[in-house]
Amino acid sequence: MSTTHERIDKILADNKVVLFMKGTQNFPMCGFSSRACAILQDMGVKFHDVNVLDDEEIRQGIKEYGNWPTIPQLYINKQLVGGSDIMMEMYQNGELQDLLKN
Repeated sequence: MSTTHERIDKILADNKVVLFMKGTQNFPMCGFSSRACAILQDMGVKFHDVNVLDDEEIRQGIKEYGNWPTIPQLYINKQLVGGSDIMMEMYQNGELQDLLKN
């Protein structure tokens, strides 16, 4: 297991809801990350953000970790949910709210 993989494991173990994103929840650095944050913030969800622009190893490693090629990536209870398009679809149909209740 790589050190990057272990670091990601620890982040996910320490936080129920994690958004790997470009920028931070207070200052998103791309439209997709901004939309992902807005969805979570609109629901009042407290989440841990990981700015992949600050760490190239995490930026590449998270793509391999979940076998998902794009950023942002939302994890809930250590499980990959998806990116901002999937988050928006799940938010609109109520699935994301249900997932976060559990």
